[in-house]
Amino acid sequence: MAELIDGKAVANSLDEKTKAQVDEMVAAGMQRPGLAVILVGDDGASQVYVRRKIKACQKVGVTSIERRLPADTSQEDLLAIVHEMNADPAIHGILCQVPLPDHIDTRLVLRSISPDKDVDGFHPVNVGRLSTGTGGIVPCTPLGVMILLQSVIDDFKGKDAVVIGKSNIVGKPVANLLLDAECTVTVTHIYTANLSEICRKADIIVAAAGAPQLVKGSWVKDGAVIIDVGITRVMGDDGKEKLLGDVAFDECQHAKAITPVPGGVGPMTIACLLANTVQAAKALQAGNGAANDYADAPDRSMFK
Repeated sequence: MAELIDGKAVANSLDEKTKAQVDEMVAAGMQRPGLAVILVGDDGASQVYVRRKIKACQKVGVTSIERRLPADTSQEDLLAIVHEMNADPAIHGILCQVPLPDHIDTRLVLRSISPDKDVDGFHPVNVGRLSTGTGGIVPCTPLGVMILLQSVIDDFKGKDAVVIGKSNIVGKPVANLLLDAECTVTVTHIYTANLSEICRKADIIVAAAGAPQLVKGSWVKDGAVIIDVGITRVMGDDGKEKLLGDVAFDECQHAKAITPVPGGVGPMTIACLLANTVQAAKALQAGNGAANDYADAPDRSMFK
């Protein structure tokens, strides 16, 4: 049987480290880290996610600032709010919940967030820092993937890693992080030929394609480590909705370790968001934003 990588347990451990850092900051006379969340419109899934973030902030002692705006908010007004938050010293992380209404240019809004406060790690400055190995803020889900891998792998050097999916949100940043860890990395996508054969050689498989049960047991060699990022809602034979990952979980018990869906990568995303906020707060209060040189970038040693 494969070892189950418990994302909830790892996320709780990271939350404890984050809370300890917040307590240390406050005890040292530093400002309590503040995370601002902007929600435009009434998308149900977004509202649930925002509530979870607010609850998580309370758990670790991060100040939560929430701005709920009507769906007809103009792009100009939204950008003005972002610029206001960029200038607010009490706010160290800014998150604009997507999807945004159709009349708003999502890319423009996300790029208007200061890279020093871009705790989602989506700003081109942070993307560039990650791709060149020179610091910056790492996107939350890819960071969570690496922390989960570190919980079962002591040494990454020379391991063959396959990333299924090349999205800017997960696939590409995960590939960069694995390269930084000295893995040999293959990034695959919908046009990749012989995907099953490529996977059979992998020591590490990170599945982030959004294709339910794409990775079969026959694709996985004995002793591989599997991180399943995919999550899709499907209707079961009993007429009830259920969640499926990109990996055929039951077929892959000959792996060394595997994440479940749900309960694997999911819990790590918000935990990493809060950890990023604390690191951004420390850097900003020290005068060293995430967009500065690598030597002044936020310390990520706590994630290891």
